[in-house]
Amino acid sequence: MTTTLGLRIRHLSFLGPNRATATVPFGPGFNVLYGASDTGKSFVVDAIDFMLGGKGPLRDIPERVGYDRILLGIQNLNGKTFTIHRSMAGGSFTLFEGLHVDAMPADKGAELHEAHRDNRDDNLSRFLLSEIGLVDKRIRRNKANDTNSLSFRNVVRLAVVDEEEIIQKRSPLSDGNLVADTANTSTFKLLITGVDDSSLTSSTRATAVEQSRIGQLELLDQLIAEQQAQIRELSGPPKELEDQDSRLEKTLQSRAAQLATTETQYREASAKRRDFRKRRQDAEERLAEIQVLLERFALLQRHYGSDVERLEGIEEAGTLFSSLSDGACPLCGAEPAHQHKGEACEGNPEEVVLAAQAELGKIALLEDDLSKTIDQLKKESRSLERRLPTLEGNIAELSTFIESQISPNLRSMRQSYSEIADKKAEVREALGLFRTFKDLQDRKAALEAEVKNSGGDPADSDLPSSSIHRFSTVVLDLLKEWHFPNVQSVHFDQRQRDLVIDGKNRTSFGKGLRAITQSAFSIGLLEYCRQQATPHPGFVILDSPLLSYKEPDGEDDDLRHTDLKQRFYHFLMGIPENQQVIIVENTDPPADVQALPQAIKFTSNPGDGRAGLFVIVPSAPAAPAS
Repeated sequence: MTTTLGLRIRHLSFLGPNRATATVPFGPGFNVLYGASDTGKSFVVDAIDFMLGGKGPLRDIPERVGYDRILLGIQNLNGKTFTIHRSMAGGSFTLFEGLHVDAMPADKGAELHEAHRDNRDDNLSRFLLSEIGLVDKRIRRNKANDTNSLSFRNVVRLAVVDEEEIIQKRSPLSDGNLVADTANTSTFKLLITGVDDSSLTSSTRATAVEQSRIGQLELLDQLIAEQQAQIRELSGPPKELEDQDSRLEKTLQSRAAQLATTETQYREASAKRRDFRKRRQDAEERLAEIQVLLERFALLQRHYGSDVERLEGIEEAGTLFSSLSDGACPLCGAEPAHQHKGEACEGNPEEVVLAAQAELGKIALLEDDLSKTIDQLKKESRSLERRLPTLEGNIAELSTFIESQISPNLRSMRQSYSEIADKKAEVREALGLFRTFKDLQDRKAALEAEVKNSGGDPADSDLPSSSIHRFSTVVLDLLKEWHFPNVQSVHFDQRQRDLVIDGKNRTSFGKGLRAITQSAFSIGLLEYCRQQATPHPGFVILDSPLLSYKEPDGEDDDLRHTDLKQRFYHFLMGIPENQQVIIVENTDPPADVQALPQAIKFTSNPGDGRAGLFVIVPSAPAAPAS
């Protein structure tokens, strides 16, 4: 049986002013995107989901800076092509006819709103539903048989499975929201039967208590979703974060001790340098003071010399005067006859000579004291001049030691301490997020238990046994085709809304086997819908389905010793063109798969093929030394 309703992704393009367009092309049938981690592969899955009506914002990875819009090229199974445009910030969409890869089309296109509206055609959800034959369908949303209009988001969650969802320990029909499980299960029933829930008649209304519980569950789901969005950016699970916090605490204590020692060394060296500088300043000030004193004392010596010359002149003149014959007095002019030599006279030469001699004696003593003082000052000056170079050397040596060794080491240690303290604060904040997340989950689990204990499990549904059996057979055939270890039986448990494989619940397997069985569920649903000619989006996108080849949970989860990987890829190589499967993987596929035109490798090396989703802008070369 065939169908002409369905879609296939043709390209995903990122555009931005002054940025080279980043495009990933896709074709009908099997596509694989593989290569190194952190090259944008999972971002491709997120972006496609975002362009199919998912709420933003997209993850803020550094490589996307400079890009501001996305173009998603789509083709229906009748060959008609169209391109959906959306800002990377989110919001409404614009629909254009034809495929537009590298640039925005010239025409304005048709605006399509983000929110689903069942009574209007101007929204993306209704447009996409019309392309797969599911417009105007209704799905049951609770045990009272109330129904909602089917949104494309109800359908696409069964077709696009990201790297987190593919390993979850829950049913593929559950997104972790108990209230939404009924709608999810009803969507699954619509796909496997082609019959919606329009014929259901609403029964009794939920009681106030039930409505309150449902409202609380919806609020808790919203809070949990917000916490999950923040947790995605964290560096690891709680156990790893706790270990990291313990290591950071030990490192912080060690760095604190080292920092304290270095700061003490810095303070001691700085204090010693200040002491040397103070001693140098005191010495320089004393030298300046001595210089001034010596200059003044030199002037005083000259004054003493002048006084000595004057007094010696007086002494000599007095002596000469005493030896002269009688004549007129040189002081009063009296003639010898009128002179009274027996009386005292101010002009007595002998007394003048004696006075001069006495004054000369005093000056000699003063000159002697002055000479001694000058000698002492000169001796002190020479001592200070000898000490100054030593002080300068000590200061220079300490300055070099401080600036070249202690200061850089101290700055480095302070920066390191600050970075570790910041990282520890981030880890503590992350642990706080996990504690809050755990608390919300516990509260949700308790509330869900109340709902179930009250007989009001909103997720019970009447999936037709015949359809479920056929679907389970398709999944079993897939697992056998892939050589899933020892698989003999698969059935779908309606209560758990999940696969039971050889009597073991799918969620009981390790994360690697959960990933491959989730892949079997998603691809099996596409295969089943095409066999039964029931509606399906027409494509499946899986991120990291072969996790057991890279990060197995343990020996039972490790498939590296099997050929499942080769069988998985070779099966996908043979799917018909009315189906599209896009695989995103870190591990390399077999060589013949790598040679396919629809196999794209992100190498993470700009010199080797395509490095990643976005163009890697090389760093500017360093300026040459002058």
